[in-house]
Amino acid sequence: MKNYNEFFIGNEWVKPSSNDRLKVINPFTEVEIASVPEAKEADMDLAVSAARDAFDNGPWPKMSATERAECMSQLSELLKSKAEEIAATVTAEMGSPISFSLGGQAFAPIMVLDYYIELAKTFPFEEMRQGLLNPVKVFREPVGVVALVTPWNVPLFTIMSKLAPALLAGCSAIVKPAPETPINAFLLAELVAQTDIPAGVINILPANREVSQYLVSHAGIDKVSFTGSTVAGSKIGAICGEHIKRCSLELGGKSAAIILEDADLDTAIPNILPGAFMNNGQACASQTRILAPQSNYQAIVDQLAEAVSNMVVGNPMEVTTQIGPLFAERQRDRVEGYIKIGLEEGATIATGGGRPKGLDKGWFIEPTVFANVNNSMRIAQEEIFGPVIVVIPYQDEADAIKIANQSDYGLSGSVWTQDIDRGVEIARQVRTGTYTINGFAMDFGSPFGGYKKSGLGRELGPEGLQVFLEYKTVNLPA
Repeated sequence: MKNYNEFFIGNEWVKPSSNDRLKVINPFTEVEIASVPEAKEADMDLAVSAARDAFDNGPWPKMSATERAECMSQLSELLKSKAEEIAATVTAEMGSPISFSLGGQAFAPIMVLDYYIELAKTFPFEEMRQGLLNPVKVFREPVGVVALVTPWNVPLFTIMSKLAPALLAGCSAIVKPAPETPINAFLLAELVAQTDIPAGVINILPANREVSQYLVSHAGIDKVSFTGSTVAGSKIGAICGEHIKRCSLELGGKSAAIILEDADLDTAIPNILPGAFMNNGQACASQTRILAPQSNYQAIVDQLAEAVSNMVVGNPMEVTTQIGPLFAERQRDRVEGYIKIGLEEGATIATGGGRPKGLDKGWFIEPTVFANVNNSMRIAQEEIFGPVIVVIPYQDEADAIKIANQSDYGLSGSVWTQDIDRGVEIARQVRTGTYTINGFAMDFGSPFGGYKKSGLGRELGPEGLQVFLEYKTVNLPA
């Protein structure tokens, strides 16, 4: 894998201000596969200056949405030509199974970009209204220079879910990828350099937490869009609040999949697993709480345990692999800590719970099912971010809804039933931002985000564009 020695700032490759570097470790082999420069405050100052100049003095915010979309289309075509390389790169960086990477890590970002390219044709950036007294013109204008701070789990997808709408809005951006997974972002930079997107509109440089905080609090940044942990999000929100800086936060989840008594288990169980264990369980929207009726609880536990025990764990580059390694040794330690906590709390392991035999290298954890779980347990309330699910019994539908809502989070969820109208009625009562009946889905043309501590604002859909816009009202003469 290619090493990089410079940052992408102002459409140029710029030497870093220090010799410090970030190592990229393959979580399957535990071997360093690449390194990149680590940004410092001086590098962030340079990137903000380039973005500021591009926004304040450059053509990008003054171009029509259609003109910006044409430049974005160039980037989309280049991404399509590199999709397989991007998928393999992300799998090597953080261990996601290649079958997931091809769709979720490579093509999903392209789908998001293409959605906003198409939206340029219809979105009302200008609107005439009849006010109470006079006619009014409402303009939707770019918010300015934005800091896009993204995580390691679906790195290019989270970049594009922010960058695509920010570009369409007319903003300029500093992309701050996670220090563990920077290579896919540098690949993106190489492609951006081949488009007609003006200099300074997109700047890419990875950094640690301290320098990321410096970027968030920088006076030249007008808005922050962050995806990551709720703990980090609360700190970013506090900084933005102190500076009256716009921000949107896409944070954690502990989503519940409610299995109703009428569900066909032979169909439901296999279809629950991808939403519960996707990306090795390292996804904020994973359905990690399985709510099962008390009347059929043990049968559901047994069927889940059997299905999970048969999942293929191994080399993430092999297409048959369903569960790869966790992205870092510290994440495996964290997950093992939660498994210990679950046992101490009185839950029992129906399957998994250890390190898989025969895999001496790699930060693996067996896909794990906890039974006899009370919703008040830490393993039911806290985001584990690994291949661990808990099965919680409920008495009736009202109890299931109550348990689903007894969480600090409200990001996703699902209900499994043969009665679709009944499923919709339950969906209306669960306080969560996205919901699916008999499946797990993310619609890129619809808003994604959460209630409660799952975040502020929405990404994707027209709503994902609106968070990068300011509204201006111009009152016209009668």
